[in-house]
Amino acid sequence: MEKGKVKITLAAVAAGAVNGLLGAGGGMILVPALSLSGELEENEIFPASVSMILPACLVSLVAAGIPSLPWRDAAPYLAGSAIGGIAAGLTAKKIPTKYLHKILGAFILFAGVRYLWG
Repeated sequence: MEKGKVKITLAAVAAGAVNGLLGAGGGMILVPALSLSGELEENEIFPASVSMILPACLVSLVAAGIPSLPWRDAAPYLAGSAIGGIAAGLTAKKIPTKYLHKILGAFILFAGVRYLWG
């Protein structure tokens, strides 16, 4: 396997593992990996990352066991997430990618600090 494909495979495995273990966060691996690969335009990186996270989430859900999902507790979040996702998808096209990267970095830092000292 050529060196570039090995890096892509490792990034994908890391994103899936982080997503499965932590319930989120695959994007924080995929966005930088896609940026560094140079294969996508800046405005294609976030949509590509999201399109890769969806199948990873579904696989993690199946592996964790769908029957164990607390549907009653999750339902309000599912509806709100869908609305937020639509709004973000429509809005993200209007925000320069460099600002989206800064927003992502800020959320990662905020979450990290919160989990370490919260």
